[in-house]
Amino acid sequence: MSQESLPSDGPPEHPDALPEYAERVLEVAELIPPGRVMTYGDVAEWLGEGGPRQVGRVMALYGGAVPWWRVVRADGVLLPGHELRALGHYRAEGTPLKEAGRAAEGHVPRLDMRRARWDGGGHTEGHT
Repeated sequence: MSQESLPSDGPPEHPDALPEYAERVLEVAELIPPGRVMTYGDVAEWLGEGGPRQVGRVMALYGGAVPWWRVVRADGVLLPGHELRALGHYRAEGTPLKEAGRAAEGHVPRLDMRRARWDGGGHTEGHT
């Protein structure tokens, strides 16, 4: 893999500038329709660059300005520490959920990944 295809590890030239890879990840997050989700790995695959950990890091550092709740873990578990905020968004958008069983800790539902996962269909702009 060439160095050109990897996200830059160096500091941005302008302190307020987003790294190019982060900008691309956030652009994909903004494409995901309400009520649908993509996994960290889906976003990396869409971009053809990086992997789930890199996408997760971008979302953790810069995701607050985009619909962060639409980029999720592949197992459908809600983002630890942000479950209730995410759940509010999911319920408002009609995102398919699997209700937690009585034995589940905290009774927090999971995403129904089979029904909620978005494959990017209908949005080909910028997709290579």
